[in-house]
Amino acid sequence: MLRGVNLGPHHRIKMDVLRELYESLGLVDVCTYVQSGNVVFRTKDPRVDRLAARIESAIERKFGFISAVSLRTAPELRQVIANSPVATRRGIDPSRLLVTFLAKEPAAEARAKLSTINADPEEIHLIGRELYIYYPNGLARPKVPWIRLEKMLEAGGTARNWNTVTKLLGMAEELEQ
Repeated sequence: MLRGVNLGPHHRIKMDVLRELYESLGLVDVCTYVQSGNVVFRTKDPRVDRLAARIESAIERKFGFISAVSLRTAPELRQVIANSPVATRRGIDPSRLLVTFLAKEPAAEARAKLSTINADPEEIHLIGRELYIYYPNGLARPKVPWIRLEKMLEAGGTARNWNTVTKLLGMAEELEQ
């Protein structure tokens, strides 16, 4: 998942060109979902951090800007879905549930700070490298802006709504077969 791609007029990438870039890095069965930098692929390289750095470098060379890359395997995405403290409740609007895929697991001090935030009616849950935020009133005017959370956690990331997360897992599971 790429951060900040195709949001407004900046950092534009056509998905067919992005697929070709991933293929040039030796990744196979590359497919994209919507226009916001969601890419699913197969690789034999188990070093995910190194692979993310390679993708980031290739994007910077090809497109002239830096886009942080968050990689998750199919088993990790399954765990993200299983860990959601919100998704299985009745009446939840999946378009208002965001999962932010953090670059790293926040330190204990950052986790403690996060636990002191009263975001009611929004819900914020940090589980490992994923930050789940449910916005029952929509995302237009959040009580706690992402930039504040990012600074507090000292970990960048990229967010996807629940519908996208489940779709990406479905795509990844198809490649597993």
